[in-house]
Amino acid sequence: MKTLTILRHAKSGWDVQVERDFDRPINARGRRGAELIGQWLKRQSLPIDRIIASPAVRVTETLDLFQPAAGLDAIEPHWDRRIYLASAATLIDTIRDTGRDADHLLIAGHNPGLEDLILELVPESDDDALRAKVEEKLPTSAMARLEIDIADWRDLDVRQARFVQFIRPRDLDPTLGPAID
Repeated sequence: MKTLTILRHAKSGWDVQVERDFDRPINARGRRGAELIGQWLKRQSLPIDRIIASPAVRVTETLDLFQPAAGLDAIEPHWDRRIYLASAATLIDTIRDTGRDADHLLIAGHNPGLEDLILELVPESDDDALRAKVEEKLPTSAMARLEIDIADWRDLDVRQARFVQFIRPRDLDPTLGPAID
């Protein structure tokens, strides 16, 4: 059994002038959201063995706040440029490259790839309320946890996962409502 935790980067600072989208930082609401989600993960005592992440500034800044709040500062993320604005297919390939030794993997990156990844991995079902929320939107700083009956990440394939948890910043602090999305 493997657990895949999917974390979308925090809300970007669109008021900051940057030459490249890659360099866009997070804003104050995004900082609050990343920290809240990290605190929530710590309270749940949910394990993470390895982190793979986009090296884009908004992801590195998200993890700078999320990891200490989650009690995960000892884990050095593996920065993988393939995750930056990747499709679901590329994200699946990136996860497959993880191998077998990490049972609880966290991937941090961007939409629409992460949202599409969840929708590819979790089969459609009329009574899956968590999948329905993601079909609506995977907001910034949102975190999804999936369980997958595989022994090795190389065996990851579509429609294999069970959606077990989904949390958004607004679920923890209503002032971080839809405007943070």
